[in-house]
Amino acid sequence: MATINFGGVEEHVVTRDEFPLEKARTILKDETIAVIGYGVQGPGQALNLRDNGFNVIIGQRRDSASWSKAEADGWVEGETLFDIEEAAERGTIIANLLSDAGQIAVWPTLKARLTAGKTLYFSHGFGITFNDQTNIIPPADVDVVLVAPKGSGTSLRRLFVAGGGLNSSFAVYQDATGHAYEKAIALGIGVGSGYLFETDFKREVYSDLTGERGVLMGALAGIIEAQYQVLRQRGHSPSEAFNETVEELTQSLVPLVGENGMDWMFSNCSVTAQRGALDWKGKFREATLPVLNELYDSVASGAEAARTIQRGSTPGYRQELEAELKEVRESELWQTGATVRELRSKATEKVEELS
Repeated sequence: MATINFGGVEEHVVTRDEFPLEKARTILKDETIAVIGYGVQGPGQALNLRDNGFNVIIGQRRDSASWSKAEADGWVEGETLFDIEEAAERGTIIANLLSDAGQIAVWPTLKARLTAGKTLYFSHGFGITFNDQTNIIPPADVDVVLVAPKGSGTSLRRLFVAGGGLNSSFAVYQDATGHAYEKAIALGIGVGSGYLFETDFKREVYSDLTGERGVLMGALAGIIEAQYQVLRQRGHSPSEAFNETVEELTQSLVPLVGENGMDWMFSNCSVTAQRGALDWKGKFREATLPVLNELYDSVASGAEAARTIQRGSTPGYRQELEAELKEVRESELWQTGATVRELRSKATEKVEELS
């Protein structure tokens, strides 16, 4: 592993230089990777593994939208596409990429097919870490590993097709064969990871749940709604409120942060913007620290897991979810966003016509 300094702290990181794809193929040459679930992470990971030369099959419920999607992606029924039971039977590595609620429901089926020496693979530490609630307790004679790409399956696939890679965390929970560690890294390289950062199941799920509910999704959505509301209440038009809240954030500033960091983004903005951001960022930090600490405590206590399991297993949850998403989608804020995106798309088309 390479030793890399992160802000003064040295960490061990797996790179493709010392663990090339050919090495990963050699380690997994006799394995059949059964990807269970073809929803969020399943397609990206399965397609990348297949394109990288690994032996991959899909396990999915028949007569589902995901079954049809798998067929559209080139998986063939009876050859590389099976129902969950048969795929788990055939697989020597069972990649459990169902939703957290789905993993709980299907666990008895998978457990019955986890014979000695097989590998159980996750991309989220939820089921194992909160096994007092999920009852996902693997047999002692199987390897249990994790590779968690730091992004959606769509992003993982898009970067792979473009010749890049998405960074991932990896972990070993149980090493029954003595080869779990190398298999975890090989799988990480196989699914298209750029770099692999070692963690454990608990740290992965604690940071993941905090991030999703915090900066990555929940906090971002909440502060966007708050600023848009303030601007509208103070007399600004929907387009102006949206452009100053979302459009500039997503189309200009976040890309600059991603390229070279927050300080570089600041240095590429006006002096007025720089000064205002530096003066106010501390106020936002202090205002949100108590909320984020409350959030982390809720994750660590298992309360967030309990809520997720309870809501996700409630009959009619999908209909409730769609109603919540419909409310977001049809709000003035995001209806304005749809119009702005349409105008952006038309402007892009016009530029391409002129070039």
